[in-house]
Formats: sequence, C-alpha cells, structure tokens
Amino acid sequence: MDPIKSALEAVLFVSDDPLPLARLTELFGDRVSREDVAAALAELLQDCTQPGRGVSLVEVAGGYQFYTKPQNGEFVRRMIDKRKKAAISGAALETLAIVAYRQPISRAEIEAIRGVSSEGVLHNLLEKRMIKIAGRKDVPGRPFLYRTTRQFLEYFGLNSLLDLPKIDELARALSDAEEGELFSSDEEREEGVLEGEEEDGRARSED
Repeated sequence: MDPIKSALEAVLFVSDDPLPLARLTELFGDRVSREDVAAALAELLQDCTQPGRGVSLVEVAGGYQFYTKPQNGEFVRRMIDKRKKAAISGAALETLAIVAYRQPISRAEIEAIRGVSSEGVLHNLLEKRMIKIAGRKDVPGRPFLYRTTRQFLEYFGLNSLLDLPKIDELARALSDAEEGELFSSDEEREEGVLEGEEEDGRARSED
C-alpha cells in the first residue's frame, strides 16, 4: 500500500472527528504536497467501496471519517455497549430546522415562527452543541443570534448546509418525528432563563 494512503487510513481510523484535507496535509509537514494527499485520499475512498471492506470512508462536516457499513451493524452492536444514537424530539427538530434555514436567528424570531416558547429547547440544543451563539442582533436589547454547529452537520450526516433537504422533504420529516431521549419533553417545558438573557427574551446589557 502507498505509504501516504497507509498513513491516512491510520490517522482517520483513530480520529473521533472528521478530518479535512487541510488538516490531513498538515500531518505530513513539508514532505508531501496537498495534491499528493488528495490523490491518496481519493484512492482510499475508492478502496473502501469494495464489497469486502467493513467500513466506508465518508465525506461529512467538511472532512473525512470512517463509518461501519450497514450490513455489519449487527456484529458491531454485539461488540460494543448498546449506546443508541438518541432521537431528537419533534420540538427540537423543528427548532433546529428553523435555525438551519434562517440562521443567524434570534430566540424571538424562532418563537414567532413556532408560536410557542422555545427557551427550554434552545437551552438543550446549546448543551448538546447542536447550535451555538453567533453574536447579537443589532436591535434594542441586542438579543443573541443562533447558528447550527459542525456537530449538527455530523449528527445528520451532512457535508455542509448546502446538503440540507428541500423544505417539503423537511416538512414530511417533521410530521413523522417522534419524541426521543436526547432532549426530553420535560426539560423542554422546564421554565428558566437562558444564560445571558432576561425573561422577556432580550439580552442583558453588558458591562
């Protein structure tokens, strides 16, 4: 095997996060060009499409990461603890969709679209790093603005926001969404104030 391709396979195997081409190139220092790394990566991608391979190399969240092939899922589950990827509740999925398509967006704007308080679900989405605070809106009160994160892309298997489904496809997904374990409905209904905001949804003034 090509030593560059071999090194790439080893690095990607041990990485917990998707690695972009730029980062993979940095690992070789000045010894290997970006073009050579890209060529070796393309070969590795092709190798992983072979029927006998147990993993696939997938381009996701702007980088590359190994995923086990679906047909091997039964054996993987036998080997590791049962740690299912928790489903996202309907309320959280709806809020994520609004943020994804309208970002950057404020809490008040989200609530105007949803028609209900979104304080609890925003808090949980922030805790789970699915969204992040991305500045403040230039209006009275200067409320926080929210954006989706790289973890959002990874969770949904997207390479970029350009890969988001069409609105009608998303609407069908939302209508079929069931309550999951990642964001409990009790937590979403829990009253409180998001850190940095007053009860009326405005951002506290900064010193």
